Amino acid sequence: DENVKKNMRKVLDQIQDGTFAKEWITENDEGRPTFNRLREENAGHQIEEVGKELRGMMSFLSDSD
Repeated sequence: DENVKKNMRKVLDQIQDGTFAKEWITENDEGRPTFNRLREENAGHQIEEVGKELRGMMSFLSDSD
């Protein structure tokens, strides 16, 4: 899909030019408000539920993983 390719290019450009790092440092300095909000909003997403279930089946993972 051309739109996905375009978005991936944009993300790569932000990583390469340092924009992502600067924004991430600022986000952390401010207590991660956007990250925490998005994490909370997506916690109930089906892929998170499936991931939790699968990790529970992986005996080789420790509790800290």
